[in-house]
Amino acid sequence: MLKVGLTGGIGAGKSEVSRLLVASGAVLIDADKIAREVVEPGTPGLAAVVETFGPEVLAPDGSLDRPKLGAVVFADADKLAALNAIVHPLVGARSAELEQAASDDAVVVHDVPLLAENGLAPLYDLVIVVDASPATQLDRLVRLRGMSEEDARARMAAQATREKRLEIADVVIDNDGPLEGLSERVGEVWADLERRARA
Repeated sequence: MLKVGLTGGIGAGKSEVSRLLVASGAVLIDADKIAREVVEPGTPGLAAVVETFGPEVLAPDGSLDRPKLGAVVFADADKLAALNAIVHPLVGARSAELEQAASDDAVVVHDVPLLAENGLAPLYDLVIVVDASPATQLDRLVRLRGMSEEDARARMAAQATREKRLEIADVVIDNDGPLEGLSERVGEVWADLERRARA
């Protein structure tokens, strides 16, 4: 089994790369998706969040009101740390379960947005960084995701610098150009990953 960490700044195109890798045959473990699953209604994760932050972080239907919780934790580092202390171990446990279910010769890609920020590179056999210039990231966030320029810049600034991400990269996928070039580059990377998984 080859354990690959996949990361990239917001708007760099990491989701597109993970989609192409899955289409090639990778087993994807998406940390963001799991983080949502572990706090769904009826889970111990949601119970722990409510116990810590109070029932006001729930929506009327009993699900987690993410914007409300976000407003609480992003304004207070201690509260963010408390939330992470609940969610991160649950995400880790679920990720490990999914990884164990994969075949011995699988290429398992862990899509981890904050891989560089949380110092997680040593957990993987190889780290792939999807890279785009800040100008390209900003353009995509504003044009494709409909963010205001101010919001887009704030989100970019909250992440690791481009340099910090590139420092931990074993493989860099440049995604500054058109999509056609990206498919070709991901194809080359996939061939290399398959070789490594078999070795």
